[in-house]
Amino acid sequence: MTEELPAALAPAVRVASAAFAIVFALVVASAVATPVANLAVRIGLVDDGGNGWQLLRTLGQFAGFLVAVAGYLALTDQRDLLRFSRPSIREVGIVVGAGVGLLAIQYGTLFALQQIGLSTGQNRAVVPAGDPVEYYLAMVAVSLLVVGPVEEVLFRGVVQGGLRRAFDAAPAILIAGVLFGLVHLSGIEGTPVERWAYVGVVIVLGCVLGYLYERTGNVLVPGLAHGVYNAAIYAVLLAGAI
Repeated sequence: MTEELPAALAPAVRVASAAFAIVFALVVASAVATPVANLAVRIGLVDDGGNGWQLLRTLGQFAGFLVAVAGYLALTDQRDLLRFSRPSIREVGIVVGAGVGLLAIQYGTLFALQQIGLSTGQNRAVVPAGDPVEYYLAMVAVSLLVVGPVEEVLFRGVVQGGLRRAFDAAPAILIAGVLFGLVHLSGIEGTPVERWAYVGVVIVLGCVLGYLYERTGNVLVPGLAHGVYNAAIYAVLLAGAI
């Protein structure tokens, strides 16, 4: 792709291509998520606006992300962009350690913000539409097996992987991390300061995940680490709801 462009244009083209991949994924996800959930309501599988509807929307959204990733890679002829393999024993250890580390970073950052009188907004994804125990229990599994891995396929595999072809590691990780944080902004409730504080925390977490991908060359490592981190958050919420 950028190999055929003047060197001065390659970085700008790669950033634009990364942004396009994200927008494309969001559009496809939007076209899949709500219609699938609403169809389930019409045929009586779930109640409108309930936990089942909310979970189906989440699954539909991330199915849309995967469809968009496949389409983007085919459209740009970059099927070799994703790097993944079966995690080794060492990588499994990295996944567990990284999941714990991400939690420590989050809680440490939140504590630091509290010391200067700031707090972060709330992600709408952690707000159940019905029985919280039922919802949080389901989201532990969905986060581990779907949300974390699929987000990393998009943001680390496609976005960071594409940026890496025009940038050194640090700029590619940072740009992908910033884009990752900005995408979360629309799903956060709170004051403008609280919402942007949340985005800042997500950018830091995204950069850590980007570093994992850079060091291991296996998108399943940050994907599963992200899943462990998200699942742990829901497990904490579940414990509080029981």
